[in-house]
Amino acid sequence: MAITAAQIKELREITGIGMMECKKALEETNGDMDQAIELLRKRGLAKAAKKADRETFEGGLRIVVEGNKAYVVSVSCETDFLANSDRFKTMLADVVEFLKNNGADSKEAAQEFINKNYALEMGENLQVSHYEIFEGDVLAPYVHSNSKLAALVIAKAGTDVEKAKQVAMHVTAANPEYLSADDISEEVVAKEKNIQLEIMKNDPKMGNKPDDVLLKIIEGKMGKFKSEISLLEQDFVIDPSVKVKNFIGENNIVSFKRFSI
Repeated sequence: MAITAAQIKELREITGIGMMECKKALEETNGDMDQAIELLRKRGLAKAAKKADRETFEGGLRIVVEGNKAYVVSVSCETDFLANSDRFKTMLADVVEFLKNNGADSKEAAQEFINKNYALEMGENLQVSHYEIFEGDVLAPYVHSNSKLAALVIAKAGTDVEKAKQVAMHVTAANPEYLSADDISEEVVAKEKNIQLEIMKNDPKMGNKPDDVLLKIIEGKMGKFKSEISLLEQDFVIDPSVKVKNFIGENNIVSFKRFSI
């Protein structure tokens, strides 16, 4: 059957594919729009597979909070140009909806959803990275303006949400590893002590001192080491004169997580 310009235009608007590819797809499917779309998607999957070994250093993060749940999604891509496009941001929103409707165990299905609906159009290797659901009484997200860095703070009921969001911003900047110093294992502390001991032994001014003397010096540094990697003990980035625990309350934060592309 003869393929009309209107059919080609409609298929192009639906898929974002070039006119010639749309015309070929319609000709091969005798003008059946649904089959033509499916054909292009199949070809898109083939093209995406060839791109699967490309590095994906760019991408975007999105966090949506509804009630006591936070939905976190990130998708990586190849170029900053695509990551900053409105179409990519629309895709992120769609993947969040997919997560909400299908649960955290649907990551593979979400990847398939992207492959079928976006891979051919965008022409890059798109990979689902973070795909998680968090629950809590107070959920405070922060996503950096470039959408490549984000954090989520989970706090107890009654915690000031705006303060919790500022702590989430702090997390993106300070990158703490633990909530409190009590969460740091003896194994981590012992490893740091060994590292510091080797550093001192290689220092001409300290290397001639006995190990027991060096270990006493190192022991005195462990408090600072713990505070530097513990969220509650860190100096608050917005006001370094106070610690995070003094700003938000020492017992208000339940947990936190930092995300990055």
